[in-house]
Amino acid sequence: MDFKPCIDIHNGKVKQIVGSTLSDESGAASENFISDRNGAYYASLYRSYGLEGGHVINLNRADSPFYDASRQQMFDALFAYPGGLMAGGGINADNAAEYIDAGASHVIVTSFVFRDGKIDRENLARLNGAVGPEHIVLDMSCIYKDGAYMVATDRWQKISDEKVCPELFESLAGCCDGFLVHAVDAEGRSSGIDERLIGILASSPISICYAGGISSLDDIRKLREAGGGRVDFTIGSGLKIFGGSLGIEEIIECIR
Repeated sequence: MDFKPCIDIHNGKVKQIVGSTLSDESGAASENFISDRNGAYYASLYRSYGLEGGHVINLNRADSPFYDASRQQMFDALFAYPGGLMAGGGINADNAAEYIDAGASHVIVTSFVFRDGKIDRENLARLNGAVGPEHIVLDMSCIYKDGAYMVATDRWQKISDEKVCPELFESLAGCCDGFLVHAVDAEGRSSGIDERLIGILASSPISICYAGGISSLDDIRKLREAGGGRVDFTIGSGLKIFGGSLGIEEIIECIR
């Protein structure tokens, strides 16, 4: 089990938001923290701790007036920590290589692959052809609905017909290098982890990372138990650097 740090960019600024409140229509979101530092600062900080496999995400869609500013923040972070961060947000087969060339270890993709409620195998094949499965992480962030965890797309605003389950992991494992799963209902709320979801994630045959609700060392210990030590994790709002209570050093010590 490893700690994978994050940098979320919204409206051109590093932020921590409540995931379920994000709106493309208004460009608004409920905000937990807005930093006066840029993406490069946080990338350099993670680099100083030797933390690899974190991600930088652009939460603005391509037609947002803030998209270019958020995109530049992403590239600044990638330049500051070559090979140390994954990049996500608006990535497809046509632009994926640009992020890898800029220093991203992987591209994180949701909406390009999960389209119209289903897995678009043609788009997935195109993405594999563009950068190779070794550079792809599939984001299967999900919302609990009618007794199952359903993949949420388009910055978590659309619920697909794909259920997060062992069968889905098996069917996609050969097409990517790992999975990222935000528990959208818990994301940004520092309200505790979703142990039931983490138990499902532990069935993945390849690397998988959980996000959502972690705000204490006790949450990390519960995550280790629920996931059998097989599920990595990321923390946003719970970190001191983003207004929370957890220091990076104590997280590193805890997982050791």
